[in-house]
Amino acid sequence: MFFLTDKKGKSNATNVTGEANQATGKAGEAISRRKMLATLGIGGAMLAGSALVPRIASADNEKFSNSSQGNQVLRVSNVEELKSLPSGQLDDGLYVFVGGYYKNGDGGAKLVRFVAGSTKADNGGTVHKPIKGGKGREQNDDSMGRKPPKTEGCFEVVHNGVGDFRWFGIFDVKKNADDALEMLINDPSIHRVEAYSDLNFVKRHVFHRSDIEIDFHGHTVTTEGMELNTLDNPFGAVMFFQGVVTGIAQTVTLTQDLQEYSDIFEVADSSIFEVESWWHAQIKNNAAGGAQRELDYLIKVTEICDATHVRFNYKLGWLLAKGRLITYKKVNPACRCHVRNMHFIGIPVPPNGTSVRPFPTWDQIGSNPVAYEFAVECDASGIKATKVFWPVVMRRYNTHYVTERCQLMNPEERDWGGTGYLTQQLNVLYGHVRDCNTSNARHLNDFTCAAYSLVENCHGDGDEYGPFVTHGQYEHDLTYLNNSGLLSFANSGTTWGDSAKRVTVKKHIASRIVASKRLTDLTLEDCHAVVTYTKPGVKMANSGSFWVNMDGLQMRGCTAEEMVTISKGSSRGKRRNIIDSCSFGMLKGYEIARPIRTGTTQVGYTPSNGELTILNSEFYNIEDVNLGSINKLTLVNTWFKGLPQTGGTVRVGTREIIMQGGGLVDCCFLFTGAWDKVGDVNNAKNKPDQSITIDGGAVFSGTNSERAFLKSVDPTNVMTWNFGNLTSSAADVNMAHFHMQDGVNKWKAIGSRFIGGKYVTETNAGSGTYFLMASCVEEGVNRTALPPESDTVKHTAGNFLFS
Repeated sequence: MFFLTDKKGKSNATNVTGEANQATGKAGEAISRRKMLATLGIGGAMLAGSALVPRIASADNEKFSNSSQGNQVLRVSNVEELKSLPSGQLDDGLYVFVGGYYKNGDGGAKLVRFVAGSTKADNGGTVHKPIKGGKGREQNDDSMGRKPPKTEGCFEVVHNGVGDFRWFGIFDVKKNADDALEMLINDPSIHRVEAYSDLNFVKRHVFHRSDIEIDFHGHTVTTEGMELNTLDNPFGAVMFFQGVVTGIAQTVTLTQDLQEYSDIFEVADSSIFEVESWWHAQIKNNAAGGAQRELDYLIKVTEICDATHVRFNYKLGWLLAKGRLITYKKVNPACRCHVRNMHFIGIPVPPNGTSVRPFPTWDQIGSNPVAYEFAVECDASGIKATKVFWPVVMRRYNTHYVTERCQLMNPEERDWGGTGYLTQQLNVLYGHVRDCNTSNARHLNDFTCAAYSLVENCHGDGDEYGPFVTHGQYEHDLTYLNNSGLLSFANSGTTWGDSAKRVTVKKHIASRIVASKRLTDLTLEDCHAVVTYTKPGVKMANSGSFWVNMDGLQMRGCTAEEMVTISKGSSRGKRRNIIDSCSFGMLKGYEIARPIRTGTTQVGYTPSNGELTILNSEFYNIEDVNLGSINKLTLVNTWFKGLPQTGGTVRVGTREIIMQGGGLVDCCFLFTGAWDKVGDVNNAKNKPDQSITIDGGAVFSGTNSERAFLKSVDPTNVMTWNFGNLTSSAADVNMAHFHMQDGVNKWKAIGSRFIGGKYVTETNAGSGTYFLMASCVEEGVNRTALPPESDTVKHTAGNFLFS
């Protein structure tokens, strides 16, 4: 049944067979303007008049007009009735309101317009072909009496740019939504697609358009019956938005160094570049690794400087040396393609448990919702996923985007490379990931060759796989704020470069923070490494620990329950290495700083042969730990506390220690000989002197298993001891304030205070050895082990000795 109304408001109701109906009957009532527009969701701007529905009356009860061609508004109950309209009554421009897809009021209502000359195919939703003749009304003869041919025609949905899956008769998962998705997204007149029910997809779609938003309004998306993916393809998502590489390219060999922070790049010929055009700029990899590229981004031209120089919207993070090759490829990116508010349930994949495919198509089964490549300002928000295989949000060569309020719980696979991620981001700039969370996943946030990006308020539980990682492909200028979960930076091997720079982490809770490769200028503030359990009663290996690179390292207000270990894999930083106001528990056998040992040339395990200042900090629960090959360690108001009852030992390979304030509690510094410059621990002649300077009101107290606060155990060592304003208080008569074994010892104490205990010296007054004690206060100290006085040994005159 359809209805026709005229300008005067009189109803002329006609059924599809042409029979008249009574206008006063309920079935023959024409709908009001406001009711129809409210049903269709057409905006308020159309209430005052619209080109889509001409001359709609302003009063609610006014009826639609059919007095002239193009002003007709008919009403039918469903799509079947629409397609059954007799062709003889279909004027070009005829408007028809369809009350529902299958039946009136089922939610599939829409306004359509007949386009007489259209040859579009019926797609089941936005285009419908009449089934009775399929032709428009014949046109009049022309001036020469010739009859024009009948023109094809179809009904096209009238809309304000917002598409609806219900237009295609999709109200649940029983009807796959793939064709509807294709039709809606590939229609350039549609800028937004909305879902009002759960949907199922069985195809992997690729789109090359811009300015489209898909909002699932929180409904569930499933992929039952999904086609197989191609091999090893994380971009085989339900929706893959991909820019187009144009084929225009240029390669330049740098004629001079391209400095860090520069945004003016050398090109071979700037004439092919245009302001606001986008280019994929890629440096040829370093020989040390197939993916060692300091530059590999999608960037935009902002200025043509001269014939061989172009300014881009990116400041380099690394120096590019003269002679390196850069290739530029022009790209038409996908822009502003947003996916929002989806509950995604993937496909079960058989468990693997091995490092090889259990069968050829194993990694082609799984599904994931969204992927982007060569994309600009493409956001993903409100996506909550489970049972995915590849990343929930996969990105490569993206820039200026937001991923927010997304979630991944219990993915199908975590051990196979690239699986079980919330978001993997390769070669990205200016990204913002916020308010996301994962449970029992592999990575929440993965950056590979990323720069100028921010991750905030994201949290991962069941985090032993590492929620926050970078792969070390020269990432730089990354910031993490108020997150929780394991962090691992620049830690995927030399293929990528083991390198990152200027990474800042603030207010973070983690089982571990691992940044021990070539990570320059790492800043950790208010970060806490806590012991974590993989299952009740089973502690995660190395949880509660920091592993950091001493190359511009700055840590403030951090705590670790079980360990901090410092290495030095790079020397790029220009700022001082500082640890301030931190607290670290220390497990037996671990290393505060890496010592020299055979086989420690691997990045991340190299000795820490730089300078470090530790202020206002504490190391506690010390049993037996190493303080390795730091060149110079300055301790300001910093305490080393042994395990209660038993005490602890710090084995010192540091070349020089300066202690200002702070001190030792139930703890010993055991000097084992300084680090070897040439890396040969057995080559004694190359060992530099070792020294310790103590002043500023430092305090030693208690006892320990070595029965000494300071002890030198290497007979080949050359050791310098400088004591100033120090108070050393032994717990009992067997505790030594210092214990010098044979070797060259240069000992000086001026203005120190020693209480109880004893002195132990086993050194001969040989060449280079001296012993000077002056203006010191001793209270009940056993001095019998001091060497006899001589020209180079003075320890009695000028001191205050109390029994």
